[in-house]
Amino acid sequence: MNLRNAPQELLLPLTFFVSIIVIASVLSACSSSISLFKSKKAQYSPRVVKLGQTVPKGGGVYKVGKPYQVAGAWYTPRENPYYDRRGIASWYGEDFHGRRTANGEVYDMYALSAAHPTLPLPSYVEVTNIRNGRSMVVRVNDRGPYKHGRVIDLSKKVAQLLDFYRTGTTPVRVRYLGRAPLDGNDRYEQEALRAQPWYRNQFAVQRRSNRWF
Repeated sequence: MNLRNAPQELLLPLTFFVSIIVIASVLSACSSSISLFKSKKAQYSPRVVKLGQTVPKGGGVYKVGKPYQVAGAWYTPRENPYYDRRGIASWYGEDFHGRRTANGEVYDMYALSAAHPTLPLPSYVEVTNIRNGRSMVVRVNDRGPYKHGRVIDLSKKVAQLLDFYRTGTTPVRVRYLGRAPLDGNDRYEQEALRAQPWYRNQFAVQRRSNRWF
């Protein structure tokens, strides 16, 4: 039918019908997006410690794990005392804060911790930011990351200390040091951090700055 020659009384119902179809399509698309958003959120484990509350240390189990698949790629957890690898580090924060890690601990974005796809949990690794030379020891107690080229996912606090919080990623060297205690005692990480020259220099600058206030 040529709509230009169609009677006016037919054009109005036809226009109304087309409008209804367009609106229904938009609502359907929105509904699908909302459902997809909810399904992604549902993949997170329940938050067992609320934001602002103290996160308990330790509480998990020693775990190596079986081979597993994520997004078509296979990962094989294993003991590897010679692990020494370079790649890209990222960080994760509030979305996972207060939720269970892969070995049953609770993730704390303010702790010196990390996630790794294959190393034993919990364990210690030395992470060096290749861009600025800063190194520190962190506790690996979770699994991830799973993006190509990324070797470790660090806590928000570690990202701030290694000075890549704003950029989101940085090239790093990750070196395995050994098993970490199940009680979550972080004295080893803290002492290693305080021994770093860059960390001592940073605090020296802060102390000099505070004298002006």
